[in-house]
Amino acid sequence: MENAGRRSIFIGAGANLAHPTYGSPRETLETAFRDLAGRGVEILRVSPWYRTAPVPASDQPWYQNAVIDVGTDLSPDKLLATLHDVEQVFGRVRTVANAARVIDLDLLDFCGEIASGGPGRATLPHPRLTERAFVLRPLADLCPGWRHPVTGEPIQALLAALPADQATERL
Repeated sequence: MENAGRRSIFIGAGANLAHPTYGSPRETLETAFRDLAGRGVEILRVSPWYRTAPVPASDQPWYQNAVIDVGTDLSPDKLLATLHDVEQVFGRVRTVANAARVIDLDLLDFCGEIASGGPGRATLPHPRLTERAFVLRPLADLCPGWRHPVTGEPIQALLAALPADQATERL
């Protein structure tokens, strides 16, 4: 999506467990954003924060979510590796899909590029972003004119198509 003469790179951020050192999910994610800045990833804008129900619905604690708009000279694959490195440094342990976590950083859209991914390679756009209110709502706040790179669907149409059970509360 064009934004002030540049192509945007969007990263989804979420957590629902406190970190023993960094604190609440939001405090942990904000510290991770500062860590990214030391790795060649400039945080340009941060969406409003949301409190969101787990997807799929479960008895997990609710999440804190935001989307960040970043600038970087890294390739999509290198950026994805950097996101995974930061997750590991901050204690992300991958167990089962959709498990509770202290940090989750997802590469959502890299300048509108389309890539099929594979081991160590970015899938672009993120394959499940259209199914998740916790991604689409903060992304719409940052970029209300965003369109899905593959389908061309506007973000407002994607939001309207979401299931009603995906509760989000803007903080």
